[in-house]
Amino acid sequence: MWVQPDPDELFQRYNPELQKKALSEREQRLKEYEEYMAMLREYSKSDKPIWVVAAEAEKAREAKAREEKKRMAAELEKQRLEILEEQKRAH
Repeated sequence: MWVQPDPDELFQRYNPELQKKALSEREQRLKEYEEYMAMLREYSKSDKPIWVVAAEAEKAREAKAREEKKRMAAELEKQRLEILEEQKRAH
């Protein structure tokens, strides 16, 4: 049998600076945990093993990120060309 200290006991043993940091980051950690659990629940709805679904989801996220990067690059290029065109008209 393992004896584990109560989480509140552990927290009380932290130095005050570490307690303050843990409290300030708590909301973010809880949010990330909830998002992670929601993602796992979504993955578990599939007939495929969860690691396969997770890998597919990661590939989809990467593809989406690449598309967003391309879209942003195209938008920046469009803005650059518009600025050059305005400069030509101004002279």
